[in-house]
Amino acid sequence: MRRRAVGTARRRILTSTALGAAALLLAGCTAAGQAGSGSDSGRSEDEAVKVGLVYSRTGLLAAYGKQYRDGFMAGLDYATKGTDEAGGHPIEVTEQDDAGDPGKAVSAAKNLIGKGYKVLAGTTDSGVALQMAPLAAQNKVLYVSGPAATDAVTGINPYTFRSGRQSYQDILTAGTMLGDPKGKKVTVLAQDSTFGQANVAAVKAVLGAEGAEVSSVLAPPSATDLTPFARQVKAGGPDLVFVAWAGATAPALWTALDQQGVLSAGKVVTGLAGTASYPVFGAAGAKVSFLAHYFPGAGGNNAVEKAMIDGVGKAGGTPDLFSTDGFTAAQMIVRAVEEGGATDTAAMAKALEGWSFDGVKGEQQVRAGDHALVQPMFVAKLNGAGAAAEPELVSTEPGDTVAPPEKPSAG
Repeated sequence: MRRRAVGTARRRILTSTALGAAALLLAGCTAAGQAGSGSDSGRSEDEAVKVGLVYSRTGLLAAYGKQYRDGFMAGLDYATKGTDEAGGHPIEVTEQDDAGDPGKAVSAAKNLIGKGYKVLAGTTDSGVALQMAPLAAQNKVLYVSGPAATDAVTGINPYTFRSGRQSYQDILTAGTMLGDPKGKKVTVLAQDSTFGQANVAAVKAVLGAEGAEVSSVLAPPSATDLTPFARQVKAGGPDLVFVAWAGATAPALWTALDQQGVLSAGKVVTGLAGTASYPVFGAAGAKVSFLAHYFPGAGGNNAVEKAMIDGVGKAGGTPDLFSTDGFTAAQMIVRAVEEGGATDTAAMAKALEGWSFDGVKGEQQVRAGDHALVQPMFVAKLNGAGAAAEPELVSTEPGDTVAPPEKPSAG
């Protein structure tokens, strides 16, 4: 690793070194007295807190990973007031690329835990998050998941938190646009992945429980010819199509849906993805209703949002969909260290439970019972087409209106 100074009082470690044999020696747990020992005794005030940032630097979700990473660095700067220190402890960040592969992520996490890292963050992919969360509990390290939207992460164990939204919040936001779903046919079009399956389950749980007939069309994540799946959706004659899609094949998907007449046959709802996706819709964007986790300006240009936009921009990045997830993760980690200390991860977790704070999106709260992040969600429309397409805020749904049902945290 190498130490990189940024300013006079800031300390941060950034590395992408290859994982060595130490990763293979950790069998999912640490020796007694390592991570989560529950005591700061004998520790100096300036002991560094090592944070492992494990995310998709490469792979299908690399663009999302970069947004998260850029937001995290801006959030760390903001939350520590430019010092990269919390409670007198320097925050040292090590980056690792999981490429969207759960195996690589687990190997990276084990390697970091073996080197004394108390905090893990990142996770662009839902499948990765579901492997990382149990590892955090086994080793008693604080884990703050990022853009991974699977509902299963919420309440999974006492050491796992999330800095982004979850699928249930997406569906509840979509539900505000649908009217009475009773007797309506709803088709979920998604990839056959953890993320896609989570969306199917969430739509069934929310709209199905309200009387909708919910079916799904799932495409392999590797599929590039998506016309057959668009035809399958059209043949079902749904009143509503809920599209849950991530990654580089989105342009092909929307082209297929438009060409097969799906966008004209009924109401189509999808999440508003990153800025790069706006031109993909073309004129079809006017036919789509968008639920939005975040886009620059959605937070009403509050002080925290301005700080994130400025911070990401000054570092050469571009604020986007998942910048807020990284920024929020940094806020949470700084809070955990300031209130819980450098080594007692149980105290760190306790410091986050029930915490309300001003975030990029507005007021947010870490729900104590299951660690869900209760947050505002947005409804938007796209104005213009091609490179000129821009989102416009239609409405803001308060956090408690779109909060997922609470489930007790697993022990």
